Amino acid sequence: MSKTVLLLPGDGIGQEIIAEARKVLNWLNTQGAELTLEEGLIGGTAYDETGTPLPDETVTKAEAADAVLLGAVGGTKWETLDYSVRPERGLLGIRKALDLYCNLRPAKVHPQLADASTLKAEVVSGIDIMVVRELSSGIYFGEPKGVETLEDGTKRGYNTLTYKTGEIERIARSAFEAARKRGNKVCSVDKANVLETTELWREVVTNLHAAEYADVELSHQYVDNTAMQLIRDPKQFDVIVTTNMFGDILSDEASMLTGSIGMLPSASLGDGNALYEPIHGSAPDIAGKGVANPLATILSVAMMLKHSLDMPEMSDRIEQAVSDVLDVGLRTADIMEPGMTQVGTSVMGDAVMAALIGGPAFKAAAAPAVVPLAKPVKMKKKKMKKMKKKGKN
Repeated sequence: MSKTVLLLPGDGIGQEIIAEARKVLNWLNTQGAELTLEEGLIGGTAYDETGTPLPDETVTKAEAADAVLLGAVGGTKWETLDYSVRPERGLLGIRKALDLYCNLRPAKVHPQLADASTLKAEVVSGIDIMVVRELSSGIYFGEPKGVETLEDGTKRGYNTLTYKTGEIERIARSAFEAARKRGNKVCSVDKANVLETTELWREVVTNLHAAEYADVELSHQYVDNTAMQLIRDPKQFDVIVTTNMFGDILSDEASMLTGSIGMLPSASLGDGNALYEPIHGSAPDIAGKGVANPLATILSVAMMLKHSLDMPEMSDRIEQAVSDVLDVGLRTADIMEPGMTQVGTSVMGDAVMAALIGGPAFKAAAAPAVVPLAKPVKMKKKKMKKMKKKGKN
């Protein structure tokens, strides 16, 4: 049965990483997937062409599509625009238009990248966390909001944090259901000691757990403690469920446990609609240089196949292909380590394609021939000091 996928490259490196994802999607069609690929505008690129970061045509296409794949939005070029038309409004707008209330952000350490993390390998090895972030409510959408000038001439900015019972229940339910398929543990993160809205959050999550999910282990943490615990003992977590803003921050923190934000995909789900995207931004400083890591975007395609397109076997093949590419030592700049081979965006995408097509034979062929791995030279500290004194690098 034919499925429609809407591609939204967006801004910055979005154009480059979506191009690599398109290679995978086109290959899926050679395997009988019957995917119709469409493209739309969003973010700063959309503003430049249409005067709005989210054209009506894009929303219409997204509503009709079986899934949406987004690159990234934003950039320094548009930072002086009014908030109402900045690129990020396009992203928030499409999430709201499609009622994408559930954001799944996995933070999983690939064994090949355990040494790439800024934490010790023994701390991060084996990490497999799912952050379930409420996506369509909370402080990013609450009213009233704005900046006003007071009588004395000073200004005051304000945003409103609001949640309704139903909004909390549906994201908590998503977290409990996800946990049942994983380690069966949920940690609900709030700031109930000082924020009344998240006091309600804790109450609703607790009541839903007692009524429907007593088989799942539930714990509660304040967000500041969770931020610390993610660094101190990340393996204690299985599923973390939290508010829009807290989830935004904690998932980025969790991403660095894995070695690079460039490795992590995400899924934004609603009742029938879905949008997939890497969790990194548009990285305007490296846009157009061909050095961005496309693996998070390719892994977002894998999530799409699993959650929206009912192709779990192909999803597993893509994940295995990414693992195979890492096994033979290919690395983009953000995950580069001594002894590995640094490549750019397009070469990394081509390597994933070669792994998909070659299957188990890929590593045998690639390791000795295509990707010669240089072994790092180990030197004793005394010898290194002598070389530095002589001016050798």
